[in-house]
Amino acid sequence: MNSLPEWTDLRFFLELARAGTLSGASRRLDVEHTTVARRIDRLEKELGSTLFDRSREGYELTEMGHALLPHAEAMEGAALAAAEQLGGAEVAAHGVVRLGVPEVFGVKVVAPLLAGLLEANPDLSIDLLALPSFANLANREADLGVMLDPPTTGRYMVTRLASFRFYLYASPDYLDKHPPIRQQSDLAQHYFVDYVQDRLASRELSYMGELGFTPRRRLCCSGMTAQIEAASLGMGLMMAPPYAVPDDGKLVQVLPGFHAERSFWLAAPTDLYRLRRVKVVWNLLRDYADSQPSLFV
Repeated sequence: MNSLPEWTDLRFFLELARAGTLSGASRRLDVEHTTVARRIDRLEKELGSTLFDRSREGYELTEMGHALLPHAEAMEGAALAAAEQLGGAEVAAHGVVRLGVPEVFGVKVVAPLLAGLLEANPDLSIDLLALPSFANLANREADLGVMLDPPTTGRYMVTRLASFRFYLYASPDYLDKHPPIRQQSDLAQHYFVDYVQDRLASRELSYMGELGFTPRRRLCCSGMTAQIEAASLGMGLMMAPPYAVPDDGKLVQVLPGFHAERSFWLAAPTDLYRLRRVKVVWNLLRDYADSQPSLFV
């Protein structure tokens, strides 16, 4: 290698590594896919190494590509931090933060919190990814995320946000038409609404395994919003955290002593965590969870 690679070429490398395809990287960079290919070819020539294996499915990092990745991410973090500091972010957060959250948690809990944050930081914008799955931080789908499975490899800041419980709920109409539920063993003769089992976003969502039997799943959905609607219409019992259940009487708690407990984790890539705009969102979520323990249990 006769010269150091240009930062702009490394940016193309990062986006292709995250997207996995030329078309995906070109959309993220707002350039033609041929430009991405040309920049990657130039970078590989400068470094004297093949960074990607090409196939019909897309681009996968080689061993040398994986070795370069953390260095390129560190340069990206330094560039972002410099731009933020020069822009006056030491006084107030500005820019766009992409926050990935579970769909119901995002709608019911996080979205209402953002009004005060945005009012206090008029130059800050939030892209709220309220998803039935969990945001992929490795490919920078989000700058920070709330999830059930925290990253175990890579350079991340991770903290336990809160422990929360899933309780049993059913509609009054369903309970009127089906056998009474006085103890846990009575549940075996009832119908359930649950997640589609082969599309679980996390193994932690298989909480019905704690019932002690295989439930009769009458309807399975990819997200909790649809489950709540189905259970409200009397299709079966469901399990949900208290914050997810509307306070309209359409669902009532069943067997209050029974629950399954899980934990939400908050995570962000280390380089992005240092940014003022990311940290103010991080602190907002941490402070709220610490101040509202009853919300989750």
